[in-house]
Amino acid sequence: MAGFEIREDFYLNGEKFKIIAGGMHYFRVVPEYWRDRLEKIKALGCNAVETYVAWNMHEAKKGEFNFTGLCDLKRFIETAQELGLYVIVRPSPYICAEWEFGGLPAWLMAEDGMRLRSSYKPFLDAVDSYYRELFKILTPLQITKGGPIIMFQIENEYGAYGEDTEYLKSIRDMMVKYGAEVPMFTSDGPWGDYLACGGIPGVLQTANFGSKGHEQFKILKKRIGENKPLMCTEFWVGWFDAWGDEKHNKGDIEEHVKDLDEILAEGSVSIYMAHGGTNFGFTSGANYYDELKPDVTSYDYDALITEDGELTEKYYAFKKVIEKYVKIPEVKFSSEIKKKAYGKAALTGSVSLRAALPMIAEKHETNSPESMEKLGQNYGYTLYRSELVKDRRIEKFRLMGANDRAKVYLDGKELLTLYDRELLTETKLATAEEKEGFIPLGEGKKRAFAPEGTDLTILMENMGRVNYGYFMEKQRKGIDGAVLINGHQHYKWEEYTLPLDNLDKLSFDADSDLGCGGKTSGPAFYRYEFDADEQGDTFLDMTGFGKGCAFINGFNLGRFWEIGPQKRLYIPGPLVKTGRNEIIIFETEGKALNAVSLCDAPALE
Repeated sequence: MAGFEIREDFYLNGEKFKIIAGGMHYFRVVPEYWRDRLEKIKALGCNAVETYVAWNMHEAKKGEFNFTGLCDLKRFIETAQELGLYVIVRPSPYICAEWEFGGLPAWLMAEDGMRLRSSYKPFLDAVDSYYRELFKILTPLQITKGGPIIMFQIENEYGAYGEDTEYLKSIRDMMVKYGAEVPMFTSDGPWGDYLACGGIPGVLQTANFGSKGHEQFKILKKRIGENKPLMCTEFWVGWFDAWGDEKHNKGDIEEHVKDLDEILAEGSVSIYMAHGGTNFGFTSGANYYDELKPDVTSYDYDALITEDGELTEKYYAFKKVIEKYVKIPEVKFSSEIKKKAYGKAALTGSVSLRAALPMIAEKHETNSPESMEKLGQNYGYTLYRSELVKDRRIEKFRLMGANDRAKVYLDGKELLTLYDRELLTETKLATAEEKEGFIPLGEGKKRAFAPEGTDLTILMENMGRVNYGYFMEKQRKGIDGAVLINGHQHYKWEEYTLPLDNLDKLSFDADSDLGCGGKTSGPAFYRYEFDADEQGDTFLDMTGFGKGCAFINGFNLGRFWEIGPQKRLYIPGPLVKTGRNEIIIFETEGKALNAVSLCDAPALE
């Protein structure tokens, strides 16, 4: 029988088939490198590639769909087929993946009362509209129609989130309605009641884990019975990094090799990640347990193939295990990728955020401050500005319903920076014993006196929406509640949306006196330029800068933060032009340099 089936085992064209898949997310790799990474996955011994589908990439604005460039899912799947790889697709609509909002589009949060990942009708209607377009791409690429797709996943680790099985059935039914014919599966951690809450009748349950393969499969088998195949859909071979981690997270190769052998002896596997890639732009997510932990820009994940495409010791160790179970084909890599140290890129201009606002920000006026989503913005920064209506000593300051990081200024002078839990509590700024007069906060200084007409500015940064757990429904960014000064609400605000997707409109002549080479006056854009004689992968060293994001030739490379552990941003060669190149850095802490370095290696140790 032709096609792919799930019986007591997996069957491909009537023959038993052991799935050995490598996880790779097309949206984390520039399209020019898809073939290279897929070739390396095939050379590992994989017969399939597994990918999530990121809804927020394909429908960044409600009702507007994008399947081109980095979002060209059809091209990615067809490239895999050309290389002889089958494809497992996870169009969940939620993907987790340490990805912004778990792949859900930010505009969902603009609706009051929105309930995610449940039978809440407005959410299901949004998924239905998305699937109607998505499956126009996926349906013709199924193995039943001559394509390489052999399985679809329903939702993702739902047992760790909720127990609305009617919701899971609704997702399944939508997929069938729009043409899904290949077998479906769910995946959950094999702990507690995750498997019990995450499955529905008639759909294969699989497990996600990173160790103790035999023990985890024993739990899964008890759940699904003896007459179904065992599969680890996410065999975690590394881990992700968060800002503030002491160092880049790395796994134990010997333990991973042992576990891979155990898994393949009993069932099938998808290696998470075979190749991790990069959280370009504002796409990195965050976790929230005891505190907010946003993820770094690199999604290297200590994967078998590094962020920049190098084969690791772990890659070769895994290959030795895999060749015990399948014959590994010879694969000739078709791409020549060079690493280049372009040296220094010199500062050629700068402009303060204050001067840039009329060029790149959309202005709104409201009585109470509104969230980023209510203002029609998904990512980046939102600046709130108002004037104080009377002389006052600001003794207490509080932001209500604010995420994730606030920089507060009075008449352009920095007053304080608040992050995460600091936004949830009242900040005391003054005491009655101190002399009157404005004193910027510093060591031992706790006063802020502001006369009538003082400009109050709050720059809010979205550091990445939480991608896992209950806090997902608390992810409105900017200020969603109120600004309290001395306990009462302050009204009449100007809001400036700063998604930073239009930096071509910047003029770097607006602030000819803006300094550099150390401490500057505050948030600003810095332009650097360098010449390249050929294209090559390079790494932008952010040492000496505080916090912000960087762009090359208009492409958003992602965030940086001096607290590490990531110190350099990966620039794939296709983003470099032969000739003159422009780098723009938006920096919020007043720390910048007169030149930046472009290196030929990352700094992940």
